[in-house]
Amino acid sequence: MATEIAAARLFRSPDRGVSNNVVLRHDEGVITEIAEGAGPGPRAFVIPAFVNAHDHARATASSFGAVGMPLESWILRTALGTPVDPYLAAASALARSAKAGCAAMMVHYTRPSGTMPLVDETRAIAKAASDVGIRIAFAMAVRDQNPIVYGDAEPVLSGLPREDRKTIEDLFVRAPMSPGTYVELTDAIAEAIAGPMVDVQLGPAGVQWCSKPLLEAVAENSARTGRRIHMHLLETVYQRAWADQHFPDMVRWLRDIGFLSERLTLAHCIHARPDELEMIAAPGARIVTNFSSNLHLRSGLAPIAAAHKCGCAIAVGVDGLALDEDDDILREMRLVQMVHGGLGFKATWTPAEMFALAVRNGRRATGAPGSGELVAGNPADYVVIDLDRLDRDRIMPVDPMALLFARGNASLVKEVVVAGTTIARDGVCVGVDLPSIERELRAMYRANVGKLESFQLMWQPLSKRLGGWFEQQLTCQ
Repeated sequence: MATEIAAARLFRSPDRGVSNNVVLRHDEGVITEIAEGAGPGPRAFVIPAFVNAHDHARATASSFGAVGMPLESWILRTALGTPVDPYLAAASALARSAKAGCAAMMVHYTRPSGTMPLVDETRAIAKAASDVGIRIAFAMAVRDQNPIVYGDAEPVLSGLPREDRKTIEDLFVRAPMSPGTYVELTDAIAEAIAGPMVDVQLGPAGVQWCSKPLLEAVAENSARTGRRIHMHLLETVYQRAWADQHFPDMVRWLRDIGFLSERLTLAHCIHARPDELEMIAAPGARIVTNFSSNLHLRSGLAPIAAAHKCGCAIAVGVDGLALDEDDDILREMRLVQMVHGGLGFKATWTPAEMFALAVRNGRRATGAPGSGELVAGNPADYVVIDLDRLDRDRIMPVDPMALLFARGNASLVKEVVVAGTTIARDGVCVGVDLPSIERELRAMYRANVGKLESFQLMWQPLSKRLGGWFEQQLTCQ
């Protein structure tokens, strides 16, 4: 059914700027016309829908005590937040992104629930996405080495009491999946859930967690099928130290096996060096920066301006750890702009340019069709911002995109439209009852957390041992 929306302001592109008093028309999920010169429209600012280009569709980590700790211990701590119900956990995370204005979200699925076969679990996640109305990219994360530390875990485990050691091994040490089995699993997942709103990708967890044969199999399958790849890279100082000691030509090797390509998206790259950034940029691979997550986990500040300068495509993700753990992708984009947008009079990009890059590159990372720009022929994926609240003083004409990057957050989002369908309005998801889902999840987590009481009791000595092991790696360089 043909639909139209009138608005006082509409952002077209960095080159064309903002249009006044427009009517946007769409039909069957596609923009058919944007007419200018209409009479004064409602006090709304229509902009392309956002993209959460790196996430894991998981529970809020701080609720499980995973607070203020580096990634290497944080990952283990979040075992307490293993999904108790895959559908509800995914629906909760996807709905939070949707009501914040996202048309698409990457689900790099790192912690299956273990309550059902993996393909069935992906069907539950795809159903959650369909119910919410959001586009997703889905990659089943895989690792086949270094489950506890980046190397021999015996120094960490050897001094623990027998029962404590067994608890750790039962939680984290499993028989690795062979490269061929992983590719077959990805094929089965694609057969089960891939479609116009779901892009199935390959998801190696990170080079320190994946053997060379596994990474080679992923590169080969991607080249043969055209399937996208999503992977973490050089997120922490400890991963940098591991690479320098054990795999100093890591990025060059990835390039040489064909892993680096326009099909690849890399999360973080905080500790990538200039020559590595250039190798990532050359074939058209993308970097997703996750500013707040990097702060929460004390991982560092990524060289995003340098990556952009050398031609690397930049996208933005929430990574399940937005500044206030509220999945506010607009605030996340603002933080990226504020930190990486320039120094003094030398600007990296304008806010409008940064916004357009994040949307376009995010859509490429997630397999969402089109550039995201609001033009005829592109998908009708857009967000309506409350212009009265954005321009709350109305003293003089001010560029609404500049205001958006000065004070914008998810509370200003009035409506989110994906493929021509409203999926959120006034902060409420249309397709799912998010408050009810979150209440049900809380009750399930509270009932479940006692099952891991032994892990909670041994956390402090384990955390201390982890810290000692990883810090030693920095002194061994």
